Amino acid sequence: MKSKTDKLLNDLFNLHPKYIDLSLDRLVKLLKKLGDPHLNLPKTIHIAGTNGKGSIQSFIKNIIVSNGYSCDAYTSPHLTKFNERIVINNKNISTKKLYQTLEFVKKINNYDPITFFEITTATAMLLFQRSNSDFLILETGLGGRLDATNIIPSKLFSIITPISYDHEEFLGNTIQKITREKLGIINKSSFVIISKQKKEVKEFIKKKLIKNKNVYFYGKNFKINNLTNNSFQFHFDKNKRLVNKPKLHGIHQIENASVALAFSEIMEHNGFKINFNKTNLAIKKTTWPGRIELLRYKGNRIILDGSHNESGAESLKKFLATNRIKPIVLFGMLNNKKIDIFLKLIKTQIDSLIPIKIPNENNSFKRKEIIERCKVHSIKYYEMKSISDFMKYISNSKNKIFLVTGSLYLVGKLRPKFL
Repeated sequence: MKSKTDKLLNDLFNLHPKYIDLSLDRLVKLLKKLGDPHLNLPKTIHIAGTNGKGSIQSFIKNIIVSNGYSCDAYTSPHLTKFNERIVINNKNISTKKLYQTLEFVKKINNYDPITFFEITTATAMLLFQRSNSDFLILETGLGGRLDATNIIPSKLFSIITPISYDHEEFLGNTIQKITREKLGIINKSSFVIISKQKKEVKEFIKKKLIKNKNVYFYGKNFKINNLTNNSFQFHFDKNKRLVNKPKLHGIHQIENASVALAFSEIMEHNGFKINFNKTNLAIKKTTWPGRIELLRYKGNRIILDGSHNESGAESLKKFLATNRIKPIVLFGMLNNKKIDIFLKLIKTQIDSLIPIKIPNENNSFKRKEIIERCKVHSIKYYEMKSISDFMKYISNSKNKIFLVTGSLYLVGKLRPKFL
């Protein structure tokens, strides 16, 4: 049974005929009615990119909090509850405050056309204005230049995470066009950090930012050396510091951690009180559910990974290969994603695949469609009708490895069952 908050959120979907309609005009109009809360926010760190936004956000939030500052954050999508998207003073927003603010913003909007992400972003801006926190981390929803989070006039940091193909129907069909859209967040930023990028992306960014000062590129200003099971070396401004390896799994998470460490070094060099030992511990303790998350359930090993694009599949494949794992995969995916590229990348590192349509997601691939792609790519598959059948199968298994992947929405529906 849906709660009144869920019903209200569902109503907000109906205020615009399109789920995604990139424009800032509707949001500007609504924010003006709300008193322009986006003009009075905590010091803001803005994050855009294709992969790694959530992980880097989580690393940075923990660093900020561990060093004694208060922090708000805005991220999407959520795994199980919408409250996860809005963090106020280091905690997920309460359901009561979320409902009251959404109801107020809906009333002020007065049924004007506006997308779900725009009106929930307006709600978040109002909450962040009232929070009196020291910092705010904003994660873009899609793109950058016309993303609703890019409504803010200036920011302390802009961070560009690894860029690859995704959402081409909105951002452009070349990597250069996609990159240009992501770079749209860096205007009026005091500092810019560029994560590790593919060569063509890095070269494009360098040309675009050639006149910008205070830009820190992965591999030039900061990088990782001497990786071991317990530690890695972090280099920045010719200083070498030993840092704990993060709990998050995969080489890409070590790269994400180095971006967060670069952030902490820049902060320290510019007058903020940042203690290295506290930062070190924050990196070690950081978790980010649903991203190569390892669990145990009834004698089996469970891997949850919300990867859904080419870059995510590459990271997942590296993790499976490095750990010599070939899991049985429960696979579901939204039908605007490149399923063939994803399956082709991971097929040599999996035992078999169980296709499923993501429950309550109308725009997800049907089981029969996934089975057809399995046949094309010569992937062994088993048919099951529902998540309940899958859970029964796991419950009757012992010492097996299962992977749930293809969509964060699918992971979000399965994760509570394993906890």
